[in-house]
Amino acid sequence: MQEAIPYRTTFHHSLITHSPSPASPRRDGMVAKMVADNAVIVVGRSGCCMCHVVKRLLLGLGVNPAVYDVEEKDEVGVRTELEALIHGRDKDEKVLHFPAVFIGGKLFGGLDRLMATHISGDLIPILKKAGALWL
Repeated sequence: MQEAIPYRTTFHHSLITHSPSPASPRRDGMVAKMVADNAVIVVGRSGCCMCHVVKRLLLGLGVNPAVYDVEEKDEVGVRTELEALIHGRDKDEKVLHFPAVFIGGKLFGGLDRLMATHISGDLIPILKKAGALWL
């Protein structure tokens, strides 16, 4: 009988940022700056399985997204900061859910929108336009 080989992940994220510890309080605008500075960023709860699916889909397409893992204690502050960012740009009231995917500095949506856009074949052109893919 053959022996099973242990599973190991071999990919590395370009930027994985965890919420700062209580010793170093979160600076105002830090998450908004990360959204503006990265072509694709995934903001989600630390350890969330849906966030993992979003990251794996993007990595599978050749995108190396920035990732901001939100700890439970910081969730309200991060959500408030991001809602202020998206409501400042768009007049329609969007509700922010985690995981939140930002492409080109704008809220793209969550896992459902990302999957639907990928299945329809429209995701690759959007990622190219944002500068996340060079194919």
